[in-house]
Amino acid sequence: MNAPSANAAWRQVPELRGRHVVLEPLQAAHAPALRQALGDGELSRCWYTNVPAPDAVEQHVAAALEAQAQGTALPFVVRDAAGAVVGSTRFYALDAGVPRLNIGYTWYQRRVQRTGLNTEAKLLLLRHAFEAMGCIAVGFETSWFNHASRTAIARLGAKQDGVLRNHKRHADGTPRDTVVFSIIDSEWPAVRSHLHYLLDSHS
Repeated sequence: MNAPSANAAWRQVPELRGRHVVLEPLQAAHAPALRQALGDGELSRCWYTNVPAPDAVEQHVAAALEAQAQGTALPFVVRDAAGAVVGSTRFYALDAGVPRLNIGYTWYQRRVQRTGLNTEAKLLLLRHAFEAMGCIAVGFETSWFNHASRTAIARLGAKQDGVLRNHKRHADGTPRDTVVFSIIDSEWPAVRSHLHYLLDSHS
């Protein structure tokens, strides 16, 4: 068996398909569709999130692709069942030596929020992380002030590890307390069953 660091899964962004969502490798050519999904920029006006403003999409995509080139991220564009681009997400903080990674930088067009799309996207991402990449832990981080995100992460079945005070900065420059969650490999079978249950309830 190859060591995780030698596994192509840690270097290549996969295409992940479900009933409600398709996750495909992010490319520079996706910028116009992402800008359209952002609409008038309402999503980016929430000061404690990492959602790019419409006029900053190219820079946001370029930074994600640079992180991929450096081996620290695997970024995705998110499409709905009809094929329309509705958002973006990524694996980041890749550490094949553990092996461990985080899921984040996630945002969705308003019309698909609180639908089965996000549940299935997380199921596909977690399944790839645990079953294809061999992770022993997957982390999630969000701002203390992002109560909706904290609730959504906990609803997946992730457990809160703690709060890192003055850990980073928000987009507006203010210090950010980061709430850290994780799912470990021994919890994955139960989380997987829970996500299937949630997905069936959406259907």
